[in-house]
Amino acid sequence: MSYQSVFKPGLFAGKVVVVTGGGSGIGRCTAHELAALGAHVVLIGRNLAKLQDVAGEIAVDGVIGTNTERSGHVGHVSFHACDIRNEESVKTTVAAIVIAHGRIDALVNNAGGQYIAPLESISAKGWDAVVVTNLTGGFLMARECYLQSMQAHGGSIVNIVADIWGSMPGMGHSGAARAGMVSFTETAALEWAKSGVRVNAVAPGYIASSGMDHYPPEAGPMLREMRETVPLGRFGNEAETSAAIAFLLSPAASFISGTVLRVDGARPQVRMGWGQVAAPEEAQQRDAVKPFDGFHRYQTPKVFQK
Repeated sequence: MSYQSVFKPGLFAGKVVVVTGGGSGIGRCTAHELAALGAHVVLIGRNLAKLQDVAGEIAVDGVIGTNTERSGHVGHVSFHACDIRNEESVKTTVAAIVIAHGRIDALVNNAGGQYIAPLESISAKGWDAVVVTNLTGGFLMARECYLQSMQAHGGSIVNIVADIWGSMPGMGHSGAARAGMVSFTETAALEWAKSGVRVNAVAPGYIASSGMDHYPPEAGPMLREMRETVPLGRFGNEAETSAAIAFLLSPAASFISGTVLRVDGARPQVRMGWGQVAAPEEAQQRDAVKPFDGFHRYQTPKVFQK
């Protein structure tokens, strides 16, 4: 099988797209979709083994895609180990990408991470670690892609944030960092428009991604119950998030900049006193809202496996 994207084959043919956090979860899925649509995807992450695994998947799927004549120019991928929290590492990595490919057409600022903790238990070190990963690292990647390529050639940036509307109890450090990234997105969209650069963000809500398996086992019951607070009655999946990213990178979004596209099943609209929130099973299967399972290599997180 190959990636079942809703977008036309060859949409990103000849484009060089950098995806941070490309070794797992939403980043891995997005890399697969963009490669299936013709992009040369550059995977960025700290774990070289994970990047190699994803690159191998994409290369194999590229052969399959070509054989089935689904996407034609697919399966082009490379990778660089880089700690986005380190300024010199980011500068050097972006420079290497530009030398290898001549330019960077798009950046998906996906790398991030956090842990569950109430505010009063978060140390300064823990706070700084989450903020530098989810905010500073994204800023450094965007700045260097702009300075070393996009300022001269234009481009598109999509920053991955989170469902911060109405607070993030238990993850206040991440909420603060993601809110900062939303503000950065709006400011960069204004400042870099003169160079023909668009900057947007995607805010995933409750997405059943491999990242959920990094939380401690005691968080399992809470994670499994979260779907009951979503009006559409289910978790989203990686492919539904990737589709939003691909749209914002595409020419169809050429007049969209400085905005946040939420992929959250209307969860932030939930208010106390509304009663039952989650849509019943029959409503969840109606065409307009039933899951889009485009990623052929998707695996249900272990926390949800029965």
